[in-house]
Amino acid sequence: MDRFDTIPETALAWHREGKGAALATVVETWGSAPRRVGSQLAISGAGEIEGSVSGGCVEGAVVAEAIDAIDEGRPVMLEYGVSDGDAFAVGLACGGTIRVLVEPIGSVMPEQVLEDLTIARDGRVPVAYVTGMKAEQRLVQDGYEERFRMDRSGFEEDGETFVAIHNPPLRLLIVGAVHIAQALVPMARIAGYDPLLIDPRESFASAERFPGETVLHEWPDEGVRAFGLDQRTALVLLTHDPKLDDPALEEALRSDVFYIGALGSTRTHAKRVERMKERGLSDAQIARIHGPIGLDIGAAGPAEIAVAILAQMTQVLRQGG
Repeated sequence: MDRFDTIPETALAWHREGKGAALATVVETWGSAPRRVGSQLAISGAGEIEGSVSGGCVEGAVVAEAIDAIDEGRPVMLEYGVSDGDAFAVGLACGGTIRVLVEPIGSVMPEQVLEDLTIARDGRVPVAYVTGMKAEQRLVQDGYEERFRMDRSGFEEDGETFVAIHNPPLRLLIVGAVHIAQALVPMARIAGYDPLLIDPRESFASAERFPGETVLHEWPDEGVRAFGLDQRTALVLLTHDPKLDDPALEEALRSDVFYIGALGSTRTHAKRVERMKERGLSDAQIARIHGPIGLDIGAAGPAEIAVAILAQMTQVLRQGG
């Protein structure tokens, strides 16, 4: 399942079709706002929309303002209060306030910047779009490490410069279609990951055991190479079999994946470390392996082990380590 939205891509297409287009971005919230900071809505000059800034509460007003902004070629900062009644209609207990920055494409947000953003998104390259009512619109890849790790868009300390984080979707590669994987896959989906199972043993990695999931019946090292390993990817090794785990593990240790976890006891992990040393991996590379896998919460049974794994993945993603 691809969780990647197409909002910037849609805005670029509308602009190039001559319809006119703008991107509306939630830049600040107070209270129980329906959408988080960084949420976007694309609006065409004909009133078409893609995405959301409020879950339906204020979209109509934003569209009307955006069409005027497209016609006049200027940015506009909007502020709306969401009533308790409207908030309840979109599943919130109480209302809040949101600020929305509307930027017409071409006259405010340069077409080339938007094109470069879509290229980066397509290539799974994390980028930050720096903007504001008085700022020069630009894309950067460095300087916002904390924001990238936390997926946190927002204003800088000057209160004028807004940084919109565009991270690739999170992915989880699971080697070993075992019982723990059956619990981990749905939990990972809820947490926002796109999971992929890799196991050459078709009796384990079957559609009956993992309905609707993507399963590769390949040797794990080939599978992880085919799917790709980058800094928004986690790798979990669950087979207990060095013939299956080790080749994928070696691929991951030479990559930028943010998390590597391997099932097994402390004794099993010690043997794993020795095998990796024999393959020429450095101590620093090997230290990236979380083994035994998962936070030490006293987990018993596959479901609780899956909870411990997902908790540790989250800890590493958000806090590092």
